[in-house]
Amino acid sequence: VIYMKINPRLLWEKIVESAWLTGEPGVIFNDTINKYNPTPQLGRIESTTPCGEQPLLPYESCNLGSINLANMVIADTKRYKIDWDRLRDAIHVATRFLDNIIDINKYPLPKIEKRTKLTRKIGLGVMGWADLLFKLEIPYDSAEAFHLAAEIMSFIQKESHAYSSEVLAKERGCFPAWKESVWGQQNIPMRNATTTTIAPTGTISLIAGVSSGIEPVFALAYTKTLVDGGGVITELNPSFLEALRQRGYTADEIETIASQVSQTGTLRGLSLPRDITEVFVTALEIHPFDHVQMQAMFQNYTDNAVSKTINFNNDVTPDDISETLLSAYKLGCKGITVYRDGSRDSQPLTKGQKVKKEEEVVQEQESEANIVHKIKTKLVTKAVRPVELTGITKQVRTGCGTMFITINDYNGAIYEVFLKAGATGGCAAFTEGTARLISIALRYGVPVEEIIDQLRSVRCDNFRHQSGKDPQLKGKSCPDVVGRIMQEFINGQKEKQSEYSTLSILEATYQASLKDESLLKMQIPIAVLCPECGQELRMAE
Repeated sequence: VIYMKINPRLLWEKIVESAWLTGEPGVIFNDTINKYNPTPQLGRIESTTPCGEQPLLPYESCNLGSINLANMVIADTKRYKIDWDRLRDAIHVATRFLDNIIDINKYPLPKIEKRTKLTRKIGLGVMGWADLLFKLEIPYDSAEAFHLAAEIMSFIQKESHAYSSEVLAKERGCFPAWKESVWGQQNIPMRNATTTTIAPTGTISLIAGVSSGIEPVFALAYTKTLVDGGGVITELNPSFLEALRQRGYTADEIETIASQVSQTGTLRGLSLPRDITEVFVTALEIHPFDHVQMQAMFQNYTDNAVSKTINFNNDVTPDDISETLLSAYKLGCKGITVYRDGSRDSQPLTKGQKVKKEEEVVQEQESEANIVHKIKTKLVTKAVRPVELTGITKQVRTGCGTMFITINDYNGAIYEVFLKAGATGGCAAFTEGTARLISIALRYGVPVEEIIDQLRSVRCDNFRHQSGKDPQLKGKSCPDVVGRIMQEFINGQKEKQSEYSTLSILEATYQASLKDESLLKMQIPIAVLCPECGQELRMAE
């Protein structure tokens, strides 16, 4: 049945344009995936897991594990080399472990359990690839690195296949769908229809303290803020730090280098030996084609698929994106994800620190001084609500249903907000609580711009999911919608008034308090001293 006819070139251009703008969608190549489908008798594979590493049939489940390659080395006369025996042992243990998971797991649905046990697919992969290359002093974008990628992944695939076939299949039998599979047709006993996958390992690599999957590192220095108020510290990549120490750099010199690297995340512009600057490269310094080439090297020896992000600098064009996507297809990749630096408002990793302009720093200092002056000279008060206020009520659609937003103003400034969830508008108690917090913050003089900024920074997965179904749904979350309506109200008021002050409520209440002693009792001083250190307290997140 033909549901719709579309122009493939036009569709491709739309995909490329969207990927350039946001990094979405990722692309998978279904024909390539099904070319290597081990159980074609069960049907075509139509989709993958969200990160693209695991193509699956309907109701199959994902069962992945990763070997930390950074630990698969031994020291050899001041240089590292790969410990192939240790790697082999890890492959065998992991293959057995993942097969055990299939039987011990508790499945949410009987059909998922049935499908999973029918093919017994597992996906053993790697993490710490970039750290391994650092230890071996091999540049990520070199021919030597590409060759080593093929050597290591072919070893992992060979050993996992052998263990599944020669050990597990003999002990436990072949997977139930084996007879008509590609393995059965070749009369090769296999416990698992697939054994290898390269996952992104975003969380587990963080726990292990190594680079994720087969990705290059995003930066060589990171800053961390200490939760106990001890300030900010800069941490260098452990392999980079070790390389500096081996070359005789002193602690003071390393500290200086760390400070410089933390500004950009890379070694560009630093006076360091060439053997260091060539080896310790970061994701955005590597040409996109070399990213794809590395992914293809691993894909050649991976049963399932490889999850990898091809990083681009911000100034690339849609044509660059298109060329990269096509090169991934030509090199045999099963899918590809691209990301242009800075193409989203927020991203998981950023490189270096944003250096503020001098005028921005001056403005911040003046703003802080002004706030402290107001606090010291006029104690902040809770505004007394007038008996009568006017405002507007808007009906809006959210990811949870309908919401009614009422905004009342006082002398042109937002004074209070009421939120009411409709019949299908989500949690009424949470909605009311949000409105109360907004209103009390306004009555204590918190700038409305700050409140709106906080509301509009909230994201909700359900809201995003629903917006995909409803193109008329605008926003990132329910709080974001509230913030947008508040901003629209302010914009409307600005058109009516030549001057608008977010402190109008506070100023009006203060003037009234000078005339009415009863209001003075409501004043609440907030610029007090810390009982621990004696310093002036400041409000912060």
